Amino acid sequence: MISINNLTFEFGARAIYDEADWHIKPGEKIGLIGANGTGKSTLLKLIVGEYTPTSGSISMSKEVKIGYLNQDLLSYHSENTILHVAMEAFERQNQLHDEIEEILHKLETDYEDKLIQDLSKKQEEFQALDGYTIQYKAEEILAGLGFTAQDSQRPLAEFSGGWRMRVMLAKILLQEPDLLLLDEPTNHLDLPSIKWLETYLQNFSGAIVIVSHDRFFLDRVIRKTVEVKRGKLTPYTGNYSFYVEEKELREEIQRNEFNNQQRYIKQEEALINRFRAKASKAKMAQSRIKALDKMERVNAVEGDGPSVNFRFRFGKASGRTVINLRDVSKAYPNNSILKNANADIEKGDKIALIGANGKGKSTLLRIIAGTESYTGTVTRGHNVTQTFFAQHQLESLHLENNLLDELRAFAPTYTDTEIRGLLGCFLFAGDDVFKKIRVLSGGEKSRVALAKTLTSDANFLVLDEPTNHLDIQSVNILIQALQQYEGTFIVVSHDRFLLDEVANKIWFIEDEQLKEYPGTYKEYEEWQEKRKTDVGLKVAATTSPKTEAKPEKVVKLSNEQDKLVKKLKKDIEEIENQLAELEEEKLELEKEMSLESIYSDAIKFQSINQRYEQVQKTIQQNKKQWEAIATQILELE
Repeated sequence: MISINNLTFEFGARAIYDEADWHIKPGEKIGLIGANGTGKSTLLKLIVGEYTPTSGSISMSKEVKIGYLNQDLLSYHSENTILHVAMEAFERQNQLHDEIEEILHKLETDYEDKLIQDLSKKQEEFQALDGYTIQYKAEEILAGLGFTAQDSQRPLAEFSGGWRMRVMLAKILLQEPDLLLLDEPTNHLDLPSIKWLETYLQNFSGAIVIVSHDRFFLDRVIRKTVEVKRGKLTPYTGNYSFYVEEKELREEIQRNEFNNQQRYIKQEEALINRFRAKASKAKMAQSRIKALDKMERVNAVEGDGPSVNFRFRFGKASGRTVINLRDVSKAYPNNSILKNANADIEKGDKIALIGANGKGKSTLLRIIAGTESYTGTVTRGHNVTQTFFAQHQLESLHLENNLLDELRAFAPTYTDTEIRGLLGCFLFAGDDVFKKIRVLSGGEKSRVALAKTLTSDANFLVLDEPTNHLDIQSVNILIQALQQYEGTFIVVSHDRFLLDEVANKIWFIEDEQLKEYPGTYKEYEEWQEKRKTDVGLKVAATTSPKTEAKPEKVVKLSNEQDKLVKKLKKDIEEIENQLAELEEEKLELEKEMSLESIYSDAIKFQSINQRYEQVQKTIQQNKKQWEAIATQILELE
C-alpha cells in the first residue's frame, strides 16, 4: 500500500529520520508512538506530501485514498451547517445530486430524449453510490461524536475549536479512505465519543495509522505498534501493551549482548596493549586491532525517560472528612447540572469524575474548589489545604520568571535538584529550565503549571484535565506522582489508563445527582456493561410477546405508574407496527425506483424519490421515539 525506503528528513541541522524503512499494508491498524519531538506528526506530513524527504522515497499507488486528521484543521472555518460540512465528504454524490436537480429543472420545460437519458445515467450512478443514504450516514456519525439533531443544523462557526475538530473527523470518516492517518484523534473527545470512535475504527476495513497518548484507545484499536526513536522506525506485532512487554524483553537481550561485547572488547584491548610493543607479537596485535575496528558494535540501551525522583510533602494532614456536599444545585439556562446533590470526600480518596462533555464535570470541580456559584452547602473539613489545576490556571504563571525561578518561588522547601528533576519529567531538560515563561507555547505552559501543582503544600488536589498536552511518557510520570501522593484528590480526565491506575472511586453525574462507584475504572466499565446488558434484557422483556415476566422479580408499581407503563407499552406497540409498515413501503419504493419506466420518467421519479426520503426520515424518528419510550418504561419499572 505504502512503502517507505531509506527515508531521511532533516529539519535544519537535525536529522529527524535517518534511512528509515517502513511498509504499511492494506487493513493494518497501527499505532505510531514515541516521545514528543521524535517526528511522529512529521512522518504523517511526509506521507501526505506536506513535507518532502531529504533523501529516500515514499511510494504508493495513485488509487490510494488518504484521510488525514491533524490539529491544523482547528483553523477550518465555514458558515455552513455542520451537517453540510460533514457531507462535503461525498464529493461525487453531491455533484450528481446537483446535476440531477438541474436536469429535473430543465425537464419542466424541455422533454428532450438526451436529457432523460442523462438523468437516467446519473440516477443509476447516484443510487449505486448510496446517494439516498448519505445524509443518514452523516447524521449517524455526527451523533456518535456527540452532536444532537439540533446541533447538526447549526453553522460550524458557532462551535468551539474542539467541537469543530469533531466535525472534521466526521467528514474524514465519511470519506471512507483506504488509509486513515489520525494525529491525536481523542484530544477533543469525551469518554462516550472516544468509546464510539474505538468501535468504529475496530470495524473499519481500511488501514489506520494513529498517533495518540491514550493507551486504552491504542490497546483497543491497533494490532501493530511502530516506535519512532533515534530516526528509525521499529515495528512490534501487537498493541501498545504488547509493545511495552516486548520492548522490555528486547532491551534485556540487547543489554546482555552489549555487556558481553564490552567484556570481550576490554579483553582484546588488554591483549593488544600487552603485546603490541613486542616485535614477535606485533602482527597478531595489528590483526586484533583491525578485527575490533570492523566489529559491529551493539548500542547501549537508552532509558525512555526519568521516573519521579522527588518526595511529595505537605505541612499537615487533613482530618478524616475533606469535603461535604449537601443539597447542592447548579443550573445554566436550558441546562440543569445538579439538583439537591449530596456527596462526601474522605481522607485518602482518589476520585475520578467521569462523563460526557456538557454534563457538568468541570462545573462540579469549580464548586468543590470554591470558584463557582451554587445553591446548597459545601463544607471543607479540618486542616484541608487545596490546589486547583485547570487550563485557565496558566494565567497565574509569572511571565517574566524562568521555569526554575517559578517553581523555586512556589515550592521553597524543594531543592534545585528536585525541581530540575521534576521539570525534566515534564520534558524541560538542561538549559530549558532558564527559559522565560512568556516564550513557552500553550502546551509547555500547561506542563509548568502541572509541575507547580505537584509541588504545592496541599493535602487535597483538584485536577481538571491534567493530561492535556502530555505525551505517554509524561502521563506515566503524572501517574507515578499521583500514586505516590499521600493526600486526597479528585481528577477529571479522558485518559482512561491514568484513571484506572490512580483512582479508587469513580464519580459520575446521572439524573442531576452525583453517584459513586467504589472501585477502579476497569471495574466501573465492567459494571456499566453489565448494567447495559440488564437494561437490554428488561427492555426486551417489555416489548417481546414471547417473554413471560417472572413474578418474583416484578417491582410493585403505584396505580398511576401502572397506568402510565401500560400506556407507554401501547405506544411502543403502535410504533413497532408503524415501523413494520414503513419498512415494507421503503422496500416497495426501492423496487419502483429501479424500474426503467420510473427512472426514465423524471416527474414520476422525483415524486417517488421525495416519498422515499420522507419514509427514511420517519423510520429514524420512530426508532428514536421507541428508544426514548423504552428507557422511560425501564425507569418506571
